[in-house]
Formats: sequence, structure tokens, C-alpha cells
Amino acid sequence: MGFLSSIFGGGSAPAAPKYTHVKIHPSVDGGIWKGVDGFSGGTLKCKCNSNPVEVSVAAQTAHNHICGCSKCWKPKGAPFSLIAVVSKDKVSVKANGDKLTIVDTNAAIQRHACKDCGVHMFGRIENTGHPFYGLDFVHTELSNQTGWSGPDFAAFVSSIIEQGSDPAKMGEVRGRLSAIGLPTYDCLSPALMDAIATHVAKSKK
Repeated sequence: MGFLSSIFGGGSAPAAPKYTHVKIHPSVDGGIWKGVDGFSGGTLKCKCNSNPVEVSVAAQTAHNHICGCSKCWKPKGAPFSLIAVVSKDKVSVKANGDKLTIVDTNAAIQRHACKDCGVHMFGRIENTGHPFYGLDFVHTELSNQTGWSGPDFAAFVSSIIEQGSDPAKMGEVRGRLSAIGLPTYDCLSPALMDAIATHVAKSKK
């Protein structure tokens, strides 16, 4: 015990570092939240000061998560995006839809963005054979309403390296994500990966 006490100070291990200096996304840098039971949705608005695009999401979202891929829209300076899914029949454009354009028509997810401010308003899958067909991808941070589902994992974490993040600091990034309660993956969560594999297996029968 004497040797351990000299290292740990009285026999108790030091607290794990919280890596609070590491920025992930403005919505989660202060911690994560839980969704509100019975929440029925709200309105998303782009960042334009005048005539913003408005999109109605008439349901609670699911699988909200932090994403490090290069395709998802991120706030300026944030290495990660925050994105969730919802049934596409619950998503509709309310105002200034003429400002929307598809970022990449060849991508599996057709991301509809405002031509003026660049914000992605929703991503839609048109391929009926895709495992996530029928779901739209949305950024609930664009809503003034509270009650949306909170994030429950971080996906494609290592992908931020491809966009310029320092590989030597990835331990701190993962440490911060873990500290705020988000399991980290370099793909999607196990539940979503299982859903994809199940869809593929059924398609082969």
C-alpha cells in the first residue's frame, strides 16, 4: 500500500481526465440531454437572416448522434455534426423551398441544403433498396423547440482525421466523447449496423 499510496495519493486513483478543452459540437460541449416523452416535433430553420428555409418535422427523432463523416453539415469550427433520423412522411418544407438544392446527386443520402447559407435542411434516401429508405436525416439544432431526442453515440469518429484533425489528439477526442456519455465508433452504432446487415441478409433470400 505504501508504494501505491505514493503514486495515487492515499490509495485512491486520480480522477479520469475530462478533456474539457476538446470541442466536439456546440450542442454537446456542455453535456448531452434526454428527449422528452410525448414530444411531437417542431420547425427547422436555416441560418439566413431573411427568408429562411423552414422545414417541419412532425415527430420525435431517433438515433440522434454525433457524426464525424465529411458529408454531414457541421457548424463553423465544429469537427462533428449532430444528426438524427425521422420518417420521411413526417418531413415537409414550409417556407422558401425554392432556395433548396441537392448537394451531391450521386450520394446515397440526397442532402437538401439552402443555396444561400449552405445549411443542410434534410437528407433523403431515394433508393428503395437502401437499408434506411423511408428515413430522413435532420439536424434538430436548427429548431427553437426543446424536447428532441438526445445524442446516444458518436459515429465515424476517425473520419475527422481525413478533414484535418490531428491524429495525435484523437485520444483526447475520444476521451471527451466518453466523458460526456457518448460511446465512440468508427462506423455506425451496433444497432444500426445490425439493421443494415439484417436488410442485406433478407435481400439475398
